[in-house]
Amino acid sequence: MEAGLLPVISALTSLSSSWTGPRRCQSSLFSKFRPVQVFSSSSSSPPPASSTAFKVPKPRRNPIADWVSGNDVAARSLPIFTGGISLVVVLLNRTFSGIAPVADASSSQSRADILTLALAVTNLLTGLVWLSIQPKYISSVSPHGVKCRWIDSSLPESSVIELAWESLSVATCCRSFIVVHRGNCLLQIGVRAEPSTENGGVLTVDVPRLTQGSLYRTTVESGKQSYLANLSLYPGRTELPFLPSNTQAAILQPLGDSGIIVIGGDTIRGFTNLDQAWISSIAEKLDATLSKS
Repeated sequence: MEAGLLPVISALTSLSSSWTGPRRCQSSLFSKFRPVQVFSSSSSSPPPASSTAFKVPKPRRNPIADWVSGNDVAARSLPIFTGGISLVVVLLNRTFSGIAPVADASSSQSRADILTLALAVTNLLTGLVWLSIQPKYISSVSPHGVKCRWIDSSLPESSVIELAWESLSVATCCRSFIVVHRGNCLLQIGVRAEPSTENGGVLTVDVPRLTQGSLYRTTVESGKQSYLANLSLYPGRTELPFLPSNTQAAILQPLGDSGIIVIGGDTIRGFTNLDQAWISSIAEKLDATLSKS
């Protein structure tokens, strides 16, 4: 029995010693991975700069747009130069090419010249239109009126703090701020209209006249803010006589169901969407405070 097993054992031993397949497979598998270097906080040598450098993305710039913005007059004049040069080239070509100066409909050259002349004239007219249309820069104006700061004694101090008049006057074009609630004018800050001799030199907010006007009723009934971007174009500006005569823009913000905030600005279309949202939030906070008092 033992004599029969000896040849089998010797054969298995020689086979196991000569077989190296798994070891080669393992070495080829792990040779694809590189060792990872771990840097601890106590290590004296910092990691390579290439592994820790962070490149800030640079904004993309359009060179054509930059050139046009910096050379507005030259960009507007380009169609004139293009049309003029094209017109001169067509005339010179017609003169020196030996073609008859009279246009002939049967000639392909004449038809091409007519189309080129039409395009050249179109470029000339386009350039003239571009030069005639100049952007209008809107600047702020100085309100014609008297500075005032009148606050009703019944208005809580917390409500006055919530109005944030100083912040509005600095961050926006707001120059007049009026609060009317439940038939009473609670606050008038900023610049008001110049006093006249008809009312004894004092010009206050005529609350009954304001509440009966179409601007007040439309704003309160809709419950939405009314933005009069160019006040001089609205006939209803006569319902706001307490604002300076040269007020450029106005915002009428409903104050719940029984009041309104009137804001006058010194710039046409000077209130942005963010300013309007800010004024709406101020009105909501003020309405919540007044409803509790």
